[in-house]
Amino acid sequence: MLLTEIYNQQPQAYQDLSQDNSQLQLSDLRKTRLTLRQLNKLRKMNDVRMYEFKEKLKLVRKQYAPPPAPPV
Repeated sequence: MLLTEIYNQQPQAYQDLSQDNSQLQLSDLRKTRLTLRQLNKLRKMNDVRMYEFKEKLKLVRKQYAPPPAPPV
């Protein structure tokens, strides 16, 4: 966990508990298959994560950039 995650809570929409039926039972013998809807949702979630990562990377680069040279 990052220190910023304590103060800036993540959005609550990352996991939809009403659609989470991934809990396996002892009687489940077959491997589950992903539907096209689930694959599309995973792709969108990955796109959002990549966008958030790039935005965070911009902030980190700005923080650790070398100071500008003083005018001569």
